[in-house]
Amino acid sequence: MMNIAPFVKERRKQLKLTQTELAMRAGVGLRFVRELEQGKSTLRLDKVNKVLALFGAEVGVTTLVEK
Repeated sequence: MMNIAPFVKERRKQLKLTQTELAMRAGVGLRFVRELEQGKSTLRLDKVNKVLALFGAEVGVTTLVEK
């Protein structure tokens, strides 16, 4: 499973978007995109999903297997 921060950064670069362009397309602030790509741990899930939706992805629940 890939972490969100590198996923967003890699996809953004593949699409040749700046952080500003990504923020505008997703309807979020530039600061939010920067914090998302830096891996900030306290971000609003609804905004994370707005960004991920541009890449055909979303945050969801995964069941953990007990060890």
